[in-house]
Amino acid sequence: MSDKGDLVFGLAGCGHIGLLHARIIRKFGKLAAICDPDPQKIASFPDVDQVRTYGGLDELLENETGIDVVAICSPNGYHAQHSISALQKGMHVICEKPMAVRVADCEAMREAAAKHACKLFIVKQNRFNPPVALLKQWIDTGRLGRIFSVQVNCFWNRNTTYYQSSWRGTKDLDGGTLFTQFSHFIDLLYWMFGDVEKVSAMVDNFNHKQQVMYEDTGVVCLKFSSGLLASIHFSVNAFRQNMEGSVTVFGEKGTIKVGGRYLNKLEYIQAENIAEAEYQSLLEGENSAISSRDGHEEVYRSLIGAIVNNHDTSSSLFEAMKTVEIIERIYKSAAQGG
Repeated sequence: MSDKGDLVFGLAGCGHIGLLHARIIRKFGKLAAICDPDPQKIASFPDVDQVRTYGGLDELLENETGIDVVAICSPNGYHAQHSISALQKGMHVICEKPMAVRVADCEAMREAAAKHACKLFIVKQNRFNPPVALLKQWIDTGRLGRIFSVQVNCFWNRNTTYYQSSWRGTKDLDGGTLFTQFSHFIDLLYWMFGDVEKVSAMVDNFNHKQQVMYEDTGVVCLKFSSGLLASIHFSVNAFRQNMEGSVTVFGEKGTIKVGGRYLNKLEYIQAENIAEAEYQSLLEGENSAISSRDGHEEVYRSLIGAIVNNHDTSSSLFEAMKTVEIIERIYKSAAQGG
């Protein structure tokens, strides 16, 4: 740690999400070093003169001995390799979603964290959105009664420019639309409803054949171990802009839809024994809308608390791995024709 007691961070990956992490890191600790293979990203990094810069993570880890935590914001396909390298140096890790693009890699990451007695965090910022937290509370307390079914809509836009000269769209480094765009939705389904018993899926690439090695659209049916049914319709073909990211839960005592573009708005709520005052308060209060970016700060607060107080994070890692497992099962079903 630095002299004032703040955690000292390193950052791997200086793209869009890396810049977000850098801003938050500077709120909670000290950003000492960054790395990225793209010299332009290094050169344009905010306050670059205040950090040490490297062309790759191996070089950073070789030269930086005072780092407490490494933030992994590199392409999906590097998450496992980069996380394990930092853990082997005795550094804690906060890794962007997805945890990895293969379950076997997730297992290796968990084993490395345990072996080297380091914390490994996977970013799940949407859990902290107030409308999502409200939905989770109502499910856990039984206020919705028995859950019958769930509908998930993921309708975003990713145009040609998004994929140009990038790792995005490649099978090895990207993994697929569910990994890069919509893994948070799969995480929330497992977090709220538990394990999946059956999977049936169909995918296709309608509008991105020149840029993407996998699907741009998919329809998925899930049956959970509890018996509830869920459907997922995902697409990056929404015209011009992101349209919707939503979860609608149908229960015997109520129905709730958390929507907006990024699971950041309570769009609909009807429930047994809900008073008018509570109804209005829920729709107009903090649950009505929140920036999806706010959740990253909550993730960092949890990370710092776990490190300082030595909290166990194994259950969170298991949940992150289950997200990857469910996505793998979806793609396997699609490859087999549904």
